Amino acid sequence: MSQKITDLIPHRPPFLFIDEVVEKSDTALTARRVWRAEEDFYSGHYPGSPITPGVLLCEAVFQAGAAFMSLQAQAEGAEPGAGVPLLAKISDVRFRNPVYPGDQVLIEVVKKEAMGGFTMMSGNIKKDDGTRVLSVSFAVAWKVPEPS
Repeated sequence: MSQKITDLIPHRPPFLFIDEVVEKSDTALTARRVWRAEEDFYSGHYPGSPITPGVLLCEAVFQAGAAFMSLQAQAEGAEPGAGVPLLAKISDVRFRNPVYPGDQVLIEVVKKEAMGGFTMMSGNIKKDDGTRVLSVSFAVAWKVPEPS
């Protein structure tokens, strides 16, 4: 896909944890991320033997979900940037394997259902070799800012 991530979601470096969208369907999206050794958080998260913080791995999944919802809104006629994702619920997080500096991962989100203004999704991360990293269920609301 050619659309920049920063055109889809409000997140910006250093708090942007997806590099590109590699596949999108009506119910799912797959993104890619390379965890770069020079990222600041590695210097303090297990110094000498750094691993990627689990909360940032979860955030990568949530950002992929936000990108999915943005593309879905655009497909329904919304202008880019016309809404923002608001995380409403997180459940059933399972961490299976660590991610190290230099690892490239695929992040997949799947829309389960939409109800009452919320979209329920599941997400997972796998390393390029297929090693499962984590799975999580979550709900997101898409908020269109009111004119000021």
